[in-house]
Amino acid sequence: MQLKSNSFTTFFFLTVVREKDVCWEYAEKLDGNKVKCKFCLRILNGGISRLKHHLSRLPSKGVNPCSKVRDDVTDRVRNIIASKEDNYNIKEIPTNNKKQKREEPKSPTTVTPQNKSLVTLDTISPIAKIFPNVGNSQSTPTSQDNIERAIALFFFENKIDFSVARSSSYQLMINSIAKCGSNTVKGPSPESLKNNWLDVIKTEVGLQCKEVEKEWSTTGCTIIVETWSDHKSRTLINFLISSPSSTFFYKSVDASSYFKNTKFLTDLFDSVIQDFGSENIVQIILDNALNCTSVVNYILQTYGTIFVSPCASQCVNAILKEFSKIDWVNRCIVQAQVISKFIYNDQSVLDLMKKYTVNEEIVKSGITKYVSNFISLSSILKQRSRLKHMFNSPEFTNNPVYTNKPQSITCIEILEDNEFWRAVEECVAVSDPFLKVMREVSGGKPAVGSVYELMTKAKESIRTYYIMDDVKCKTFFDIVDQKWQSHLHSPLHSAAAFLNPGIQYNPEVKFLGSIKEDFFRVLEKLLPTPELRRDITNQILLFTRATGMFGCNLAKEAIDAVSPGLWWEQYGDSAPTLQRVAMRILSQVCSTCTFQTHWSMFQQIHSEKRNKIDKETLNDIAYIHYNLKLARSKKSTLESDPIQLEDIDMTSAWVEESENPSPPTQWLDRFGSGLDGNDLNTRQFSNSIFGPNDHMFNL
Repeated sequence: MQLKSNSFTTFFFLTVVREKDVCWEYAEKLDGNKVKCKFCLRILNGGISRLKHHLSRLPSKGVNPCSKVRDDVTDRVRNIIASKEDNYNIKEIPTNNKKQKREEPKSPTTVTPQNKSLVTLDTISPIAKIFPNVGNSQSTPTSQDNIERAIALFFFENKIDFSVARSSSYQLMINSIAKCGSNTVKGPSPESLKNNWLDVIKTEVGLQCKEVEKEWSTTGCTIIVETWSDHKSRTLINFLISSPSSTFFYKSVDASSYFKNTKFLTDLFDSVIQDFGSENIVQIILDNALNCTSVVNYILQTYGTIFVSPCASQCVNAILKEFSKIDWVNRCIVQAQVISKFIYNDQSVLDLMKKYTVNEEIVKSGITKYVSNFISLSSILKQRSRLKHMFNSPEFTNNPVYTNKPQSITCIEILEDNEFWRAVEECVAVSDPFLKVMREVSGGKPAVGSVYELMTKAKESIRTYYIMDDVKCKTFFDIVDQKWQSHLHSPLHSAAAFLNPGIQYNPEVKFLGSIKEDFFRVLEKLLPTPELRRDITNQILLFTRATGMFGCNLAKEAIDAVSPGLWWEQYGDSAPTLQRVAMRILSQVCSTCTFQTHWSMFQQIHSEKRNKIDKETLNDIAYIHYNLKLARSKKSTLESDPIQLEDIDMTSAWVEESENPSPPTQWLDRFGSGLDGNDLNTRQFSNSIFGPNDHMFNL
């Protein structure tokens, strides 16, 4: 009898404990052992324990992670799970305790004898910022889960075939790593990568993208549209969303059958705008290949506060392309390529060159063929004396292997030609200001407030350089003016320049009067009613006259220290309506340039031979891969030259000797004649790690 009493007491105690579990506030109890999540409304079997793993978003017990749970709830549930594993007697602090604060994720620390709490923020990688749980064994129930997440990220970011996980050397690699520690490590299987981790990582990427949306009410966002066609005239359209903190990939659409169908395109843009809210969107940037006036007019008429802007990078590239067509410029480029081809097609000559240049390359690969032309000319100019020294050195002149080649004689003649070097100097002097513009507008930075000033300065540099040569000055001016007016100039760029304090308060700027009308036109578009424009004239005067907070010493000192959008956030309170407008305008990018895209990935996704499951999987992989790349490129462009590629393009005209070199890998070169407003179907595939017939991820 006593035994039965004890059993009943134990059962009653466990039932009461479960009923009082703090996680019940996040769920609705249903019949049987079922619970309903209050966030995503999913019904789960297995009671409160299964709900906890659902809310924790941890890949455990085969529970799908919740896609709508708040971060503070996830952190709380994870702490409960971790505490339960360490101690069965959980003591949870009541949620109504206002003094209780959620513990923030800690940054990696470097402990020194002098300071055991020194925080080193620079050691955090972009991927770790998106997934702070990776590498933190305390944040997941088991170290195995943490290891599998890190390996899965590696697979998805680098588009590695899942079947690689079956390789014996793959597990051998994992075992070798494990020998450095005390734990046995097992890499995730291909099935686990595809059926478990793909969904988990996709959810986490989606949650990170959702975090970015919180800033849109203040800064607004830009929809970036990338278009591309292959040899079969198949047209793909990619949509990305950009705001100050991040740019993320949204989706890819196969528009092959409907590309010239205005109704389809307007409906497509309608759906994307509605997905993100027209009130959040400041502008849509279309690359020059999507030259559809009817679609642009539809957007402008239907959504009165949205601007449609051109891509600044493409415009600058078009200017450099026209520069390259000038006879003497083209001749200079071809002569320089004779030198580079001779060097890069003979290993011994290449080794000799690197000896004299102290391992510096003379060829540089840019994001376009025309950028490559001018940054390579600049590089050769810097190595002028060393190249001449090398070709005149005994190591070269006494070696018949070099001197008997007809190309070597030609190279020496070019290097000794003063006219050639004068032409190189001219090319570099004229192109450098426009390369600077491209650097500023590329890489995802909010640069819309700088475009007008940068282009004006670039034009003035030409005028100054050719102050004694009106003919050449006019030649280059005509090219710049034609491309700027037809492709780049936008009222939004003018308004952003007017609101940029670095321009407004610069006494050397002389174009403010000419852009004032555009500024007023933009204000009328963004503030369409008299109620919204109330007191706007007084607020404009406060800003232009640097009155109140606008004129304080802190505001003046911050002009060159912070971005224009952030400056307005800090010092624009005395003009609240103008402040909101300025922050939204100045927070936008002005280029479609993100990073080099491997377009064969999207070719594989949209292949008609794929079945529905394969396409869904490939879409998920593309979503993860593209967004991981964007996160990494956000940091890399801050640390390196955004218009220069790390590796030399060995198929470019600067290296390859064949008469018909294969298409270059540079992303902007896909534009082809699309830059001139011609049909989109001139772009070609770029080379990538996957060819058009390769099977990706063994699907």
